[in-house]
Amino acid sequence: MPFTRRTFLTAAAVLLTTAIAHPVFAAIDVAGARFDDTATVDGHVLKLNGAGIRTRIVFKVYALGLYLPEKKTTVVDVLATPGARRLQIVSMRDLTSEEFGDAFMKGLNANTDGAERTRLLPQTKSFGEMFAAIPGLKKGDVLLVDWVPGTGTVCTLNGRKIGETVQDVAFYNAILRIWLGDKPADGSLKPKLLGGN
Repeated sequence: MPFTRRTFLTAAAVLLTTAIAHPVFAAIDVAGARFDDTATVDGHVLKLNGAGIRTRIVFKVYALGLYLPEKKTTVVDVLATPGARRLQIVSMRDLTSEEFGDAFMKGLNANTDGAERTRLLPQTKSFGEMFAAIPGLKKGDVLLVDWVPGTGTVCTLNGRKIGETVQDVAFYNAILRIWLGDKPADGSLKPKLLGGN
């Protein structure tokens, strides 16, 4: 019996030491799309604030995760967050660049007023050119939309940078309002991005 207990305690100590030396970063699964608990943007470690599915009628379109330096539960706090931020979009079906671009523009227009749309027109045009430059999204593709302080909005598709870097944090916040604004693209997704179940 003492040998068995000693063996157990030794094994437990080894497991604890291994866990401390090699931390395991948990991930959540959203309809088959993986979202790690943390993400690194420009050397800054961000936390998964929330994630969920964008559906259209009954079809799953994409999974979306929001990463912030610290967890926030209100739209005001998310938009006021200083530092790096990330939107991770995982396509659940094939989407043409026109489909994705049109949905983006509808969401942007629904959650900005005329004056803001006019002010952000150059950035929006640059973003539109990015959509035109890619054939679309295939099921399983991962699109990252990062805000990098001092640099701007940077997009990567499956690890490859696409489009031009777009400056102005107001434009990044306009992108966030597509899902977090008063008229979100999916009303059931908004609370999940804000940390709801």
